Amino acid sequence: MTDVAGSLTDAPLALKGAPGSPYTRKMLALLRYRRIPYRLLIGDQAEAMGMPAPKVSLLPTFYFPGPAGEPEAVVDSTPIIRRLEGEYAGRSVIPEDPVLAFLDCLLEDYGDEWLTKAMFHYRWYYAPDIERAGQILPRWRNLTATDEEIEPLSRFIADRQISRLYVVGSNDTTAPVIEESYLRFLDLFRAHLTQGGYLLGSRPGSADFAVYGQLTQLAAFDPTPMAATLERAPQVYAWTSVVDDLSGLEPDGDGWFEPDGLPATLKALLEEVGRTYVPVLLANASAIESGAEEVSTEIGGRSWIQKPFPYQARCLQWLRQAYVALEAEERARVDDLLQGTGCEALFVRP
Repeated sequence: MTDVAGSLTDAPLALKGAPGSPYTRKMLALLRYRRIPYRLLIGDQAEAMGMPAPKVSLLPTFYFPGPAGEPEAVVDSTPIIRRLEGEYAGRSVIPEDPVLAFLDCLLEDYGDEWLTKAMFHYRWYYAPDIERAGQILPRWRNLTATDEEIEPLSRFIADRQISRLYVVGSNDTTAPVIEESYLRFLDLFRAHLTQGGYLLGSRPGSADFAVYGQLTQLAAFDPTPMAATLERAPQVYAWTSVVDDLSGLEPDGDGWFEPDGLPATLKALLEEVGRTYVPVLLANASAIESGAEEVSTEIGGRSWIQKPFPYQARCLQWLRQAYVALEAEERARVDDLLQGTGCEALFVRP
């Protein structure tokens, strides 16, 4: 372990991940854009190197040097991005303007926590998508395995993930809500890309990488949403391919939108956040606070039901903390931008 730990300060940043993990893809693209050297560990490579296990097993797992140089396993992409901002200079993905930084945080959360519902739903709800995932996901961990060795792994992965659809709220009741939301997102994002190429201007923010991570699966791997993406928004498919490696992009300091001159297409995207993700966040938090066994709300007149999801209650708490941390004048500007989108409901005092 001494050799491994000692090498952490000299070697590229190590992380464990998988090609089929949207959060792994999110962070790999961010590392490439920020030109942070890294090494990706797949399958059992991290364990073989003696890397520690994280408290919660999630991908990607980053291995940062601890106080004595020993490796520490760290998960959760959003705080890791902020940590990298402090440890690696240049090519920031967090806007300097506090209002834009707050919008970036909100949109990153939407990508990570709402678009992932579509990603998980499509992959494990439709037979062609289940078949592709079952055939490919286990092979990413073992490129030398035979078909006979892969077959039981495919069944195991599919059975396990299908049984966990309830976690993201995918069920027969919510399926139309999830799919209609994804199609609307495609239309809105396609229109918005013409305004600057990225969510908040002509350079990517952390929210772009969150959206990109989910789209690596929705737009470019799983057959059902990929077909919808190609038919409805080929620009979004192309964008996903480009964001995969933005190491050659040279952002300038003026690459962000002016907060007082945001395009209407961004407000339309925020209205989609307010229409879908916000009511689920609020209903989920209410269910957890009351001890209810089911989250129940409506989205666009359709019923939404799922099991409570404690992590997303924390997401709401973090968004509110970010909102409260703004200066009064900045909060007022955020309020003006969110007015009428539905997102303002997140920050209304009970």
